[in-house]
Amino acid sequence: MDQAGTHLPGTILQPGRNCWRITTADRVTVIIDAAEYFRNARFGMLAAERRIMLIGWDFDARIALAPEDELPGVPTRLGDFILWLVERKPELEVFVLRWDFGAMKSLFRGSTWLTVLRWMRHPRITLKLDSAHPPAASHHQKIIVIDDSLAFCGGIDITSGRWDTRQHRDDEPGRRNPGRYQHPPWHDATTALEGPVAATLGELARRRWQAAGGDPLPPVEHRTQSWPEDLRPGFRNVAVAIARTSPEFGDAEGVQEVEQLWLDLIASARRHIYAESQYFASRRVAEAVARRLAEPGGPEIVLINPVSAQGWLEPLAMDTARARLREALRRHDPHGRFRIYHPCTESGAPIYVHAKILIVDDQVLRVGSSNLNNRSMRLDTECDIVIDAALPGNAGIEADIVAIRDSLLAEHLGRSVEEISRSLSSTGSLIATIEALRGEHRTLCPYETPDLNAVEQWLADNEVLDPESPDEILEPFAKHSLLRGLRRAIRPVR
Repeated sequence: MDQAGTHLPGTILQPGRNCWRITTADRVTVIIDAAEYFRNARFGMLAAERRIMLIGWDFDARIALAPEDELPGVPTRLGDFILWLVERKPELEVFVLRWDFGAMKSLFRGSTWLTVLRWMRHPRITLKLDSAHPPAASHHQKIIVIDDSLAFCGGIDITSGRWDTRQHRDDEPGRRNPGRYQHPPWHDATTALEGPVAATLGELARRRWQAAGGDPLPPVEHRTQSWPEDLRPGFRNVAVAIARTSPEFGDAEGVQEVEQLWLDLIASARRHIYAESQYFASRRVAEAVARRLAEPGGPEIVLINPVSAQGWLEPLAMDTARARLREALRRHDPHGRFRIYHPCTESGAPIYVHAKILIVDDQVLRVGSSNLNNRSMRLDTECDIVIDAALPGNAGIEADIVAIRDSLLAEHLGRSVEEISRSLSSTGSLIATIEALRGEHRTLCPYETPDLNAVEQWLADNEVLDPESPDEILEPFAKHSLLRGLRRAIRPVR
């Protein structure tokens, strides 16, 4: 069911406006946290017969995908595993595409460069660095496609610092980078998809491969049964949409489906918006939130963020933008329906939120690579998966969408899913449920706006490091203002 170019009544999804394609999936599931993703990606690739496409922001060939004793004799590290596969499957080809700028540093981590040389020498492994983007933009999609039969698409990179379980234990022995030092707790999400949607993601991957300078690749006609045996499907025989961001570059027109879908979904929400994102810095999304908060009967909006962005420069830009937007929204929230929380471990250590999830009411589930910042809306390449209960054929999946939201809240609050469901049933409120079930240990901590010095305010107001378009990278900073739209988004609340 490819619905490109059509308008479907009852659903917010409109191909050509806020999504690229609507197609079908035989099976779909949401995979939370990288321990499960790495393991299931390995099982999926083990079944490959013709082609594996790895499309990502980063890959670290040293990453262990699973415990050594799970499949004796099968390499666990990504680089060795790929080589082992192609040596044993004479018809299998592997294509690896990753962002070029990040590769300049990461390709020389430890023994990675030796593995890359071995890949490059193999006639059926092709590695390319993606430079088909404007200056300062990045290739940010995270997709694996196996024989156009099975795909993984979401927010998890197969690289260092990502592995963790849903328990996010303080003393987790497996949470170690290849250099053997322990990295902080990490929360992330992706999807596994089987059927026609995997073939559609295969087309997207081949288009990106060719845009990055690779030779054209035909579709894979041979279908394989590659769904991991132990991976429980969350949905069966459902309609699925794909939404993209792609910047204007060369002869290619810009695509802003991701941003438009955010705006449309915020506008359509009736009761609850639950979101997880690495950042909160998108001016247009904040404007849309402000309009809903001002409504007497608007929805509750709960955002799960990390305490602070990673790196040394990103916190200065992203965290400052979040603080400024939060304070601006506070003035438009007379009913107290907007909250930002951070997950913490048993000892109170922050869990880094890298997941990109949106759940609207009990109707729409969205998992992808796009963050709530300007780059993800218009500058970087992104890909999100969307399931809407209003799509034809999706009737009755509302309870499955709610179950995913409740399981995420249970994970963050250190509670059972049953406790979450009972509280939500009793209160009808995400915020009341979180406040009632927050504890002193594994929990969600409320966001507190930090003090901002003059430099940080200037960086946020001028959207430094988070431009809205390729053109704005070169525009004078004086033309930018993070809060310019919020000042006119709605009339002040009195």
